[in-house]
Amino acid sequence: MKLLLNIKKEKDDLGKQVNKLIKPTSLRTYIGLTITFLFLLGSFNTFAQESFNTEGKQYTLGDITVSGNTHFSPQTIVTYSGLRKGQEILIPGDKISDAIKKLWKSNLFSDINIYLVKTEGDVAYLEIRLFDLPELNELKINGIKKGKKDDLIKENNLQTGVKVTENLLTTTKNYLTHKYQKDGFYNTKVYINTIEVQDSTNRPQVNMVINIDKGKKVKVKDIEFIGDSVLKESKLRGAMKNTKQKSVFGHPFKRSKYIEEDYKEDLVSLIDKYKENGYRDARVISDTIVSVDKKNISIQLKIEEGEQYRYGNIDFIGNTVYSDQVLKNVLRINKGDIYNGVELEKRIADNSRPDAQDITNLYQNSGYLFSTINPVEVNTEGNVIDMEIRITEGKPVYFNNISVTGNDVTNDKVIYRELHTRPGQLYSKENVVRTIRELSQLGYFDAEQIATNFQNPNPNEGTIDLEYGVVETGSSQIELQGGYGGGGFIGTLGLSFNNFSLRNLFNLEAYKPVPRGDGQKLALRLQVSRFFRTYSFSFTEPWMGGKKPVQFSTSLSHSQQFLYDPATGNADKDKRFNITGVTIGLAKRLTIPDDFFTLSQAISFQHYNLKNYNTGLFTFGDGYSNNLSYTIGLTRNNTYNDPIFPMGGSNFSISAKLSLPYSLFNGVDYKALSEEREDLVEARDNAETIVLRNEASDAIAAIDQERFKWLEFYKIKMRGDWYTRLVGKLIVKSSAEFGFLGAYNQYRGVIPFERFFLGGDGLGNFSLDGREAVALRGYPNQSLQPLDENGNITNDGGSIYNKFSMELRYPISLKQQAKIFVLGFVEGGVSYNDFKDYNPFALYRSTGAGLRIFMPAFGLLGIDFGYGFDPLPGQSKANGWETHFIIGQQF
Repeated sequence: MKLLLNIKKEKDDLGKQVNKLIKPTSLRTYIGLTITFLFLLGSFNTFAQESFNTEGKQYTLGDITVSGNTHFSPQTIVTYSGLRKGQEILIPGDKISDAIKKLWKSNLFSDINIYLVKTEGDVAYLEIRLFDLPELNELKINGIKKGKKDDLIKENNLQTGVKVTENLLTTTKNYLTHKYQKDGFYNTKVYINTIEVQDSTNRPQVNMVINIDKGKKVKVKDIEFIGDSVLKESKLRGAMKNTKQKSVFGHPFKRSKYIEEDYKEDLVSLIDKYKENGYRDARVISDTIVSVDKKNISIQLKIEEGEQYRYGNIDFIGNTVYSDQVLKNVLRINKGDIYNGVELEKRIADNSRPDAQDITNLYQNSGYLFSTINPVEVNTEGNVIDMEIRITEGKPVYFNNISVTGNDVTNDKVIYRELHTRPGQLYSKENVVRTIRELSQLGYFDAEQIATNFQNPNPNEGTIDLEYGVVETGSSQIELQGGYGGGGFIGTLGLSFNNFSLRNLFNLEAYKPVPRGDGQKLALRLQVSRFFRTYSFSFTEPWMGGKKPVQFSTSLSHSQQFLYDPATGNADKDKRFNITGVTIGLAKRLTIPDDFFTLSQAISFQHYNLKNYNTGLFTFGDGYSNNLSYTIGLTRNNTYNDPIFPMGGSNFSISAKLSLPYSLFNGVDYKALSEEREDLVEARDNAETIVLRNEASDAIAAIDQERFKWLEFYKIKMRGDWYTRLVGKLIVKSSAEFGFLGAYNQYRGVIPFERFFLGGDGLGNFSLDGREAVALRGYPNQSLQPLDENGNITNDGGSIYNKFSMELRYPISLKQQAKIFVLGFVEGGVSYNDFKDYNPFALYRSTGAGLRIFMPAFGLLGIDFGYGFDPLPGQSKANGWETHFIIGQQF
């Protein structure tokens, strides 16, 4: 039996012989090697001529048998080889080698041989002997977390039953090594072992064990620049935003760990820094990574800087819509300026900002969707670059069809009324961007997945279709909170339906679980403890009448507060303070100065009723007060796009809450009352008996009942939030706010209601007297009370406050399933009772960090750890650490 062909085996044997010989290093040895190699090559050529001689003898194939170890049927193998009984072939010849190649290409076998068994005259009998590749039986991966294993199996095709080839083992090892090296594990080692096993079918199988030793992430000990002379090394290192060398003081936002992907990006940023300074020919000649030790590497960058260039003449070619002067004003680059390739690109088309002031947006906001702007260097003599900005304007484009897809719950009318693009309207990129923002701000859709799909563009006719794709998310909430305050445990249950449909209230088929889709808001809230209860209801229609963005809102509330009974330790329900209120408001979106402004107005009424409620909060324990007020507010909100995690824009608001000036027309002499009250206070303080003291106190309470029968006040509040992107998705939120509660009549005085209580999480345990809880983390809730003229804590809130804060935010995930971001904050605030004591910079200061998680199934969850640097009023040492929680649930 003669072996006709086994290409893999013969090549491997030759390779092994050569590899064994390539070891000596002397000249004599090299000469010997050369002779030996030529001898082997001649031997191989002789073998090849014998084995591949195309001038073989003609035979007719007889039987073809199959042997070896394979689970494939002989008929399948013979058929796949292309050989067949009765076929005329040359032995040796091309058809035999073709059969071998076909079988090898199947990647199913580890060894393939074809033998000439015998010949009978002109009939040849062949045998194909082959062995199946082993299949993967079990796989074990060590060295990584369990949750990462499934991804690795999928990425490397390591499912049970896959054929285990040398190529599979090699590519898997290389892939894993490179994967973790890219993530900064520069010393990653991967070891793969296979163990042969047999099963009842007698198929060759192996168990595979992959051991991954990632080691520790290596750090960049230093970055050395070679050939740099025009820019300071500090600027070059600063340009490499993600790859930092070790520093004594460390880097607050970027650590010095080496990440290959970030490093490659930083090399581009490094050259961009040169281009920004006129060195347009700068390039990195070589970058070398030197391993210092197992934990550290050193990076050497050899740079060729080239010459500095300046702009020469800048001409605009092809522009008819805008004059050269208008385009120059947008370009903002003049002859003689230092060449800045990065700046030039952004002035032509800034891809990092959809609302940038560049030439591309200038044309696209005017309908020229198909316009193209190309800067071309026409002359570079003497390091002066003459430019031509070549413009192809095309025809103005109009929207043909506008559609929205993906809104399964929200009704079309709720979406279409927010669109700033209309059929027949001239195309404007600015309007498209604004529409995306408005859809995001609704809160019904995942802001990260709102997409614009342009369809059927027709440059000849100047038309295009636009489809907005949305993904609905949970917009209704259940608020669940629990905590201690006000003398006991406080529980809160709130239901907030933010995409409610009032018209389907009696349509049982619309309850899924409640009627939804019309963009209305309905909220119910209950808060209870042993000592108080509050109930509230509110409803909002954002488009009253359905034609204009005029928001109508109404709310009802009722609360009860009970005094503590020291005898029983429970609430004394015969001693209570009740508040009932109703508010009706209108808010209209303005068009001047721009349509980010909203003017809001509201009329509210609260009735305060006290029965045997004698505390230090009010001077009268029996009686009532009425609060009829008018509130007007102006806001401007252009934050974008995700309301959970805005990445830019600002939100400003100013409001005034005013009561009627009753003292002008009710005929009461408040000056006389004030003087009488002062005399009674003096008499009470100097009273020699309890009876006289009580009589004076009752008289003071009667005067205060008259003073506060109808509350007279004005309340001014201002707040501003700015969102600034530092780099990537690292956002700074800066805030400033101010509030002032004043009186029209100095003799009537500032009311004991509507005051500001500073400190804590800002949620407040309860709100009875119109008070406003102002958050200041790092301190207990409502703990930062102002002091009176004698230095005593007032415990009745402040009439003036201001607060400044700054948060550094970074998202971990902005996906629909979970929006997660971390934050660090510094803030300070203070409250006073009088302007004569007011010092806006004598702040209670704090700092800390927090986490926010927003999930459709649970709503917003948050935790903050704040450290108060200053002592609480009446104390002498810093308040220290406080923990604040935010708990909500959304469905």
